[in-house]
Amino acid sequence: MGGRAADGPARAAVRPLMAGLRIGRPATPTGRRTDAGRRSGGLDRRTRAIGLSLALGGLMVVVDTTVTAVAVPAIVAGLDVPLPAAQWATIAYLLGLVSVIPLAARSMDRFGARRVYLVALLVFTVFSALVGVAWDMVSLAVFRFLQGLGGGLLNPVAMAIALRAAPRDARGRLMSLLVLPLVIGPVLGPLLAGWLIDVASWRWIFLINVPVGVLALAVCARVLPTVSAPPPSAVESAPGGAARRPVDWAGLVLLSGGAVLAVLGGTLLEQPLGTMFVAGLGLLAAGAGMLAVFVRRARGQADPLIDLRLTRHRPVRTGLGVLNTFGPAYFGSMTVLPLFVVGVRGDPAALIGLLTLPSALTVGLVAQVATRLVDRIPGRWIIRTGTALGAAGGAGLLTACVTDAGYPWIVAASVLLSAGSGATLMPAMTLSLRDLDHAETPQGTTLFALVQQLSSAAGGAVVAITLSMAVSARLPDGVAGMLALGPEARAALRPELATAVGTAYLIPMILLVLSCLIAFRRPRAVPS
Repeated sequence: MGGRAADGPARAAVRPLMAGLRIGRPATPTGRRTDAGRRSGGLDRRTRAIGLSLALGGLMVVVDTTVTAVAVPAIVAGLDVPLPAAQWATIAYLLGLVSVIPLAARSMDRFGARRVYLVALLVFTVFSALVGVAWDMVSLAVFRFLQGLGGGLLNPVAMAIALRAAPRDARGRLMSLLVLPLVIGPVLGPLLAGWLIDVASWRWIFLINVPVGVLALAVCARVLPTVSAPPPSAVESAPGGAARRPVDWAGLVLLSGGAVLAVLGGTLLEQPLGTMFVAGLGLLAAGAGMLAVFVRRARGQADPLIDLRLTRHRPVRTGLGVLNTFGPAYFGSMTVLPLFVVGVRGDPAALIGLLTLPSALTVGLVAQVATRLVDRIPGRWIIRTGTALGAAGGAGLLTACVTDAGYPWIVAASVLLSAGSGATLMPAMTLSLRDLDHAETPQGTTLFALVQQLSSAAGGAVVAITLSMAVSARLPDGVAGMLALGPEARAALRPELATAVGTAYLIPMILLVLSCLIAFRRPRAVPS
């Protein structure tokens, strides 16, 4: 960055946040540590400022995701719509998110990572405001979809900027700053949403993004580097001709279209067995088919939309293997506990938030520590520890729910699984991507972001199918019938219902064991 800019409103607004970081000084070349950087463990003040500014943008997305689930009942009452219609507040956002992720790498090549990030942040902020003033469910879903277009770019672009901003042996510490939203968001989001709904309305949980977004834009415009310079170890810089590469429109239709259909199909599978469930199966199959065609087509192209040749790097292959097994297990398991609380035990839905709070805190704190340790100890031990903890937590959840052991055991197992997630997912991505060169980094972060979203949707779909079939084998009306049971009927069927719902943890358990085998049986594939 250049010299000290003149004082103005933007500088005054961000000065409290950036106090002590001295971001107005001339930039230190990326990869060269200053004395301050050495004293702080490898990150100079400017690099820490980059990480904190990216974390501020990421916090908006995490908080927005956590508050939406809390707001659904208020949206039902406020817009006078049925519950299935209100669920489109979440579904539409996910569809927007997965549809734009494939364009992240090409957008960074063409326009620069800084510009893409700022535009994505602006889009997210503007459509957050429009969601807050939506007049019916259709307008709300449309604005949520467009909001997702901004949110879908923020994560992969932020990771690319962060990986380019620090030397190899400090990238774990910089990436740990991007984990901060996972620590703050799950705690702040539900509390903020509940308070805003009580004192104002559900609209304010989206409108609150506007001042935060304006602040994030001011900070990021001031801090983010205009050009993300490669680290000293990189052998090539971003090619100048990359900006003129044509977009593979056929590949975009296959990849984005397949991702959207797969995610939409997965969300419909969470409905009870019936017409929507069958439609979900059809959409999921169509999406998987389009993605398979894209993979086959991309392997034969010199310049595909997403470069699958990155898998020639052993750390990338292993990271994708861990992500494709641990990710769907972790995110898929999240759909089981709410049904156990409400359907099996007959307890109020408000209890779900209290039961999941320890897990939310655990995953954020462990991810913060584990990602920083990537720079200090052999990475294979972090991933092995995480996958082992995850497998133990999955086994605990399966056992505790099937035997109806009680909430303390379920919470303990959930915390164990969350600790495994914190020590596995972000550290695995950091280890896989930190050795890619400057030009490959955007492709790598885009590939991992897309795989994470698709695997999460697939995990949720498989668990939903297992859950629906297990409950339907005991109740003719399936999940809907279970939720409609009276206290006496539920008490009589409780052992059978606990077994049925707990059985859904079997799929996550199998996937967690597979992720553990990948980490332990291929030690050379996990980078040190």
